[in-house]
Amino acid sequence: MFKKASEKAMNVIEASSKKTKAKLKSQEVSEIQSISAGTAILTGLSGVKMDEMLLFPGNVSGLVQTLSEDSVGVVFLDNPDHLKAGDKAIRTKRILDIPVTNDLLGRVIDPVGKALDGKGSISSKERRPIEREAYAIMDRAPVDQPLQTGLKAIDSFTPIGKGQRELILGDRQTGKTAIALDTIINQKETNVISIYCAIGQQASSVARVIADLKKHDVMRNCIVVVASGEDQAGMQYIAPYAATTIGEFFMEQGKDVLIVYDDLTNHARAYRQMSLLLRRPPGREAFPGDIFYIHSRLLERSTHLVKKRGGGSLTALPIVSTEAGNISAYIPTNIISITDGQIYLSASLFQKGIMPAIDTGRSVSRVGGDAQLPAYRSLVGPLKLFYSQFEELESFSKFGTQMDSETLERLNRGRAIRTVMEQRQFKPMKVTDQIAILMATNEGLLDGLDKERNIKAQEIISSLMNTDFKKLTQKILQCQKIDDETKQKMLSSFKQALKREKVL
Repeated sequence: MFKKASEKAMNVIEASSKKTKAKLKSQEVSEIQSISAGTAILTGLSGVKMDEMLLFPGNVSGLVQTLSEDSVGVVFLDNPDHLKAGDKAIRTKRILDIPVTNDLLGRVIDPVGKALDGKGSISSKERRPIEREAYAIMDRAPVDQPLQTGLKAIDSFTPIGKGQRELILGDRQTGKTAIALDTIINQKETNVISIYCAIGQQASSVARVIADLKKHDVMRNCIVVVASGEDQAGMQYIAPYAATTIGEFFMEQGKDVLIVYDDLTNHARAYRQMSLLLRRPPGREAFPGDIFYIHSRLLERSTHLVKKRGGGSLTALPIVSTEAGNISAYIPTNIISITDGQIYLSASLFQKGIMPAIDTGRSVSRVGGDAQLPAYRSLVGPLKLFYSQFEELESFSKFGTQMDSETLERLNRGRAIRTVMEQRQFKPMKVTDQIAILMATNEGLLDGLDKERNIKAQEIISSLMNTDFKKLTQKILQCQKIDDETKQKMLSSFKQALKREKVL
């Protein structure tokens, strides 16, 4: 009797053991061979896929990044400090994805969709992989609609169109993030959805950005994706792709989306760290050879869709840090070649107090001019010509040489243009006000004014545009040109008001 009971118990144990083994086999359990600085090498997992999620003890997630004949390279998305060689890893058979829903608006999340703002978890029926193919050429429409930044120096000299990729680059502390924030704030009265993607930033810097967005009441139409400098390199690497997938979700609904990557220098460094630890071959300046590909496949997803695809757009403002103004370094050169133009911020202009410190000689927009409003486009040509001549003449004027009246006129006009282009942070300006001010500048109304009177003149002209010429502003926004008669009427009204206020 005892013998039969013993045999029965042994059979149950063996059956249970077989089930456990079968279950483990179906899950394809692997073992950590070595672990170092946020990466690990695993053995086994013959059926694993690239970018597949793995699960480690302690609910730690890992992302497959290297496949070889006898091992798998993984980068961790969570803190792996408690893990060690010999620990098990289980396949999830799920490619890394992120929840996409309209409920993301106004939220702060990490690159895998976890809420960071204390407002509860994100619930969504739909999830999309963070890595997606860019739209085909036939699905793309021309960039023909302006995305106004509210900054005169950009909207005039280096305009941005919806669906464009415009690089912002410059040394540290020259105002790159400030330009991106002003652009987001300027979308307050539009239907543009803004996504701010922080990559490798200090937590305090990100908190300050979020506070500024809330202060100016634009957070309700924004999404903030954060992978701070304290996070794993893997999280910093996937952050821009996750943010782009969210942007594509809204774009495919026919909406216009603005996405800021702050910044791709940190993204490249995170990828470099991952690659070297996974023993990938280094390339130029010790960066992996495929660093160009990780940014090109990211930025290529920004576009303006044709109407049959929804007609939405995804405009990208990648930010890149330079060292000592060297734009020919590896990362800046890479991204300049991918984007449709760049806004270069000069440290020397910043030190002189000229803000935004945009170097117009090195900044260019290869697309945005086609998207400018007709009334704006007609002003830009003379403006650029005068300013470029002024920059050349200014260096000679420092020697105290005698100049003819025409040269002095050009110097005065150039100084007026430079003062007009200066703008304080968090003070974006309506495009119709910009057009009126630049028209007055082109016609010499602001020539010879000191900075204080120039700023007062701009305020008076803006006020007139919102009172006496309110109907005209609607026509300008409807892409109508300003005829000569209306132009003379505007200039006469501006001149009278400036004299009345004793500015002229």
